[in-house]
Amino acid sequence: MTLAEGHVNSRCCAFALLLMISGSALAADSQLPAMSPAGLWLITLGIVFLIAEAALPNYGVIGLAGIIMFVIGALILSNAELPAPMMIGLGLISALLLLALLIRALKTRPRHAVSGDAGLLGSVTAITTVQPGDARNGWVQLQGERWQVLSATPLHTGQPVRVVARKGLLLQVAATDAAPLGE
Repeated sequence: MTLAEGHVNSRCCAFALLLMISGSALAADSQLPAMSPAGLWLITLGIVFLIAEAALPNYGVIGLAGIIMFVIGALILSNAELPAPMMIGLGLISALLLLALLIRALKTRPRHAVSGDAGLLGSVTAITTVQPGDARNGWVQLQGERWQVLSATPLHTGQPVRVVARKGLLLQVAATDAAPLGE
């Protein structure tokens, strides 16, 4: 665990602790109508689970349990005739947490490969040097590396080429006007 991950986890834990303390304070407040402490604790634990889902690398099981606890707690409390602003506030908190989880999940979606053969094939680059004596061999700069290239046609410096195949450390290229993508 890196220092930054530890800092994020400690912030999440501190926020969860604050929510638990506020839930206890609400349960102990005698001015509110008779509320079920079980409903308050379920809502508090649901929020804590949603925060844990955002902070821990798992597959949504903890977040799903948090949402279920939150909904059951809200159903229990709805029988206690809670003030409307409190119910709206709890609903907004849950919606914001769920939105944060969805954004985090979308950021982890698979992306296309940008390295290896998948990242090389189809790339367009310019010939940097041509081998003296054999105009079909040359060198290119691609993805921060210097690659030796081989072409079926003669090459010249500055010519744009497309990578069509890779054999070990040798790239097979063709002029961009002669090689359609996927050839």
